[in-house]
Amino acid sequence: MKLTEEMLKSFAQEKIEFVHRTGLQVLEAKPGYVKCLMPARGNENHMGTMYAGAMFTLAEIPGGVMSLACFELGTYVPILKNMSIRYLKPARGDITFETTLPDEEIARVASDAQENGKADFILTGELKDADGLVVAITEGLYQVRATF
Repeated sequence: MKLTEEMLKSFAQEKIEFVHRTGLQVLEAKPGYVKCLMPARGNENHMGTMYAGAMFTLAEIPGGVMSLACFELGTYVPILKNMSIRYLKPARGDITFETTLPDEEIARVASDAQENGKADFILTGELKDADGLVVAITEGLYQVRATF
């Protein structure tokens, strides 16, 4: 079953209670592209900038959304295997994150997962403030696994 964009947004924003409490918003979700926003309000640290954990969450959730957008729901489940984040500047205000997965990579992952019951893929991205300033960069290693 392929999920609609509204279903993807609902899943990401509502199904994980912690994420729901942060106010994370999925702005756009389709096969090969995900863009999310983390609001500053409620996610501030002791210095008045965005809490590092909120930024990590903003960068991590799109991997699950991407998996659900690209691969058959009920057939595969997404798993985060590793995530690195490099904080570059204090994040002031709302922050966005967007990432892509090329069609060729989607096809490779689908083929590997069908053949082996699982497949890894990497998503990279930049966390940006409202002015487009890059405040952090990330690389996440995800896996889709067959649900059997």
